[in-house]
Amino acid sequence: MSAAMAGPPADSPLARRNPTVKLGVMTVVSVVVMFVLDPVTPAVLYVLALVGVVYGARVPPRTLLIAHVPFLAFAVGILLVNALSRPGSVLWEGGVLRVTAEGLSVGAALALRALLIGVMAIGFLRSTDAVALMTSLHHNARLGARVTYAVLAGYRMLQEMPREWAAIEHAHAVRSPRRQGRAPRSPRHMARVVFTLLVVSVRKGERMAQALESRGLGLEPRSTWRPVRVHGTDWVLLTAVLVTLAVVLAASAALGVLQGPGALSS
Repeated sequence: MSAAMAGPPADSPLARRNPTVKLGVMTVVSVVVMFVLDPVTPAVLYVLALVGVVYGARVPPRTLLIAHVPFLAFAVGILLVNALSRPGSVLWEGGVLRVTAEGLSVGAALALRALLIGVMAIGFLRSTDAVALMTSLHHNARLGARVTYAVLAGYRMLQEMPREWAAIEHAHAVRSPRRQGRAPRSPRHMARVVFTLLVVSVRKGERMAQALESRGLGLEPRSTWRPVRVHGTDWVLLTAVLVTLAVVLAASAALGVLQGPGALSS
């Protein structure tokens, strides 16, 4: 997911929306599709979400494609496991392997669900600033300051880990003159780098915790320099997504393709 998280969010229609509202929309859609087990409905929702992310978050196609890789690998695994292990009408059989129609249908539905949630996560990460998210969760979702600011501090540490890793690698390269400035790649060397990164992270986390406590983390009331408020356009986004979700579900039910958890036992 590094491709989805790289750099600050660019200015876009989704970037200007309230982070808590966007997180709530994504959660509602994810919960609803958990009970949908036909491949058509999540496929339609995935296409709509893909269009929304491309135009709403202005994610470059190459970035979107790269960020899809882990979700696509997970979706293919789900499809293969269900197609080969679920009982039903046999479509293909070769040795100990067999593909069933029911397994293929349920597997495709679960795989498309994973892709749908994945593309929504990509759009959320690419259009949401971490500071704005934590501030919004604190003010709009009424989460405590200890939780929100601690999560923000951890998020900042995760962002800095690649740079810390590179610095440790460069330090090892300087200490290896026989390798002409190239750090060794042995398992022992990698274990040393990991241990060093762990020590640096623990020490940095301790200093960060002391800094937060010294600044009165958790004391109430607190003021915010740049509060994140819910505007009318945020409610428009929420309404538009919920109406679209309801229309797609109603159309799938009217066409007779909508299936629920009962498909697992068929």
